[in-house]
Amino acid sequence: MKINTDGVLLGAVAFATNPVRILDIGTGTGVIALMLAQRFPGATVAAIEMDATAARLAGKNFIRSVFAERISAQEVALADFQPEKPFDLIVSNPPFFLHALKNRDRRKQVSRHTNVLFYSQLLERAAMWLEEKGSLQLILPVSLAEWIEQRATGEYGMVVQGRLAIRSFVSQPPIRRIVAIGKLPSALPALTGDLVIYEDKGIYSPAYRALLKDFFVAF
Repeated sequence: MKINTDGVLLGAVAFATNPVRILDIGTGTGVIALMLAQRFPGATVAAIEMDATAARLAGKNFIRSVFAERISAQEVALADFQPEKPFDLIVSNPPFFLHALKNRDRRKQVSRHTNVLFYSQLLERAAMWLEEKGSLQLILPVSLAEWIEQRATGEYGMVVQGRLAIRSFVSQPPIRRIVAIGKLPSALPALTGDLVIYEDKGIYSPAYRALLKDFFVAF
């Protein structure tokens, strides 16, 4: 599966103060996990993925990286994962086409199409697996992010720690939101305001380039 904008944005923006343990849920081929390992040299990163092919590729990518001693992939579904210790930061670029038609490709169906149960499990486990000052950070369509925030605060007693609106162009409404949720309020300056991807058609904005320059050779 191709590297996508949502994934690299979350990998570049997600933040915790000196995290020791990070979890990437639905890692795919491991891009977000690798970015977080690069950004937080004092952290170990656990990456879980239910798709066998993707999990295998993520494992190969991790082994071949300079972060091999601090990053690992496990083929396991969210519902079956049993961590030994809590996490300072949990991230996910989850499937979000709740009401869209399924893709004919079975593996893309799994990555793109999910249901309410998945998000309930995600919030339930984040509430259990996060350190007291930890944070769950997701990139989602705006309407789904708002629904997640309502569920997190209303049913799980969590708080919204930060929001970053993602726009394609400055004049357009947000297409995505990166949201941070946790047990306690937290200072997350990177998760406030807006991020605009393009300054013109085919031309990335200076803010987008600055955010990803440490990861993209082209920048």
